Amino acid sequence: MTAAAGGAAARLTGLVAALRGHGVRIGTGETVDAARAAEALGFADRELLREGLAATLLHTADQRRVFDPVFDLYFPRAVGGPEKGDGDGPADRDELRDRIAAALAAGDVALLERLAAEAVEGFGGYGGSSGSDGWSAHQTLDRLRPQTLLARVRDTMRAGDGGSGFAGRLLDDEIRRRIEVFRGQVAAEARRRVAERRGRDEIARRAVAPTADRIDFLYAGQDRLAELRRTVRPLARKLATRLAARRRRAARGSIDLRRTLRGSLSTGGVPIRPVLRRRRPVRPELVLLCDVSGSVSGFSDFTMLLVQALHDQFSKVRVFAFVNRVDEVTGLLERGAADPGGLGARIRAGATLTGWHGSSDYGAALGEFTERYGDAVGPRTTVFVLGDARTNMADPNLAALRWIAGRARRVYWLNPEPRTQWGTGDSAAADYAGLVAMHECRTAHQLGGLISRLLPV
Repeated sequence: MTAAAGGAAARLTGLVAALRGHGVRIGTGETVDAARAAEALGFADRELLREGLAATLLHTADQRRVFDPVFDLYFPRAVGGPEKGDGDGPADRDELRDRIAAALAAGDVALLERLAAEAVEGFGGYGGSSGSDGWSAHQTLDRLRPQTLLARVRDTMRAGDGGSGFAGRLLDDEIRRRIEVFRGQVAAEARRRVAERRGRDEIARRAVAPTADRIDFLYAGQDRLAELRRTVRPLARKLATRLAARRRRAARGSIDLRRTLRGSLSTGGVPIRPVLRRRRPVRPELVLLCDVSGSVSGFSDFTMLLVQALHDQFSKVRVFAFVNRVDEVTGLLERGAADPGGLGARIRAGATLTGWHGSSDYGAALGEFTERYGDAVGPRTTVFVLGDARTNMADPNLAALRWIAGRARRVYWLNPEPRTQWGTGDSAAADYAGLVAMHECRTAHQLGGLISRLLPV
């Protein structure tokens, strides 16, 4: 193997390892296919290589969000800063903004990529010593403010098109899209420059955003939560298939040893035909008790939407939301299935969730649930409590949770906080975990695994 071939193989295996670290399932066969694709496509056309490797390694469109920045690290556009032909060193800010505006108006992606490299070189550097120097996309964009170029680019495009181009709003949307492309190019260039100093593997692990199903519920912004909601239906279909398979297996029942041995007398004592205890499975009932306050609201919203999408798998589903008072929101969830993004606002507007203060109080909410909605829990009911168990130093009311656990078939608590934080500060998680099974559930990936394992059949 030549040195060049060995270097390409090392980059490819590094790419695969980084993708696996982000949860992309890549087997040996797929890695071999990617190597063959790289050999067939060559390395002259970087974008062709990108598409070939994506076709062999990825399984879903969502994984492309992780693949592209990782690919840019292991197969970079260039090495080091921009060449002298690309610019004259640290550019004048206004002059560079003029060139960016012209490239945005022309829609020249290749030119924008070169300008992004100039921008990071000229305005993204920080630190004073060779050991601490780095490059920041945020600092670059904050100094150039490309989003303020929209009006200038719009006027240029209208003038060049004789006034007969896109309608106003469509034109603005197109310009915003091009500006976002440029912002992404700046981010990719800054990552590349930092990776040259700190190592590709570390930057691929720390500086690349995860796929939607691995976003931490507590730290996801509104854009990532919206992306998460779009994964509800595909995840629900996958979980429904698993639940149906479990239900079919459960319906077969366990072996009736006595009847099997009696039946084996006709075959000389060899139990050729096992006799099963036939079950008549009854679809279980499900109750969700959801904290919708503060940062845990995104986690609760997503879980409620997922369970609503799975409602056909159960004989009855009832959903209750609380902050420091509890109210049933089953009807709000059903009527709002077409608009998942507005679920939180509908619940806050249509349900009574707070009393004389706006802080969460698990003890008060659990107590009110047992008093007002105790009949929702019975021997066929599985209860899921969703929340971080932070009581704001109020009484956790363990007796109420003990009462629910005594009446229900099963009670599970899904906690979006890391297990290491349970019981710290005002968290009563450790106390509640002594009464019911509590599970860490920080991402949609974890939630899908827990739901498929814990939901009754």
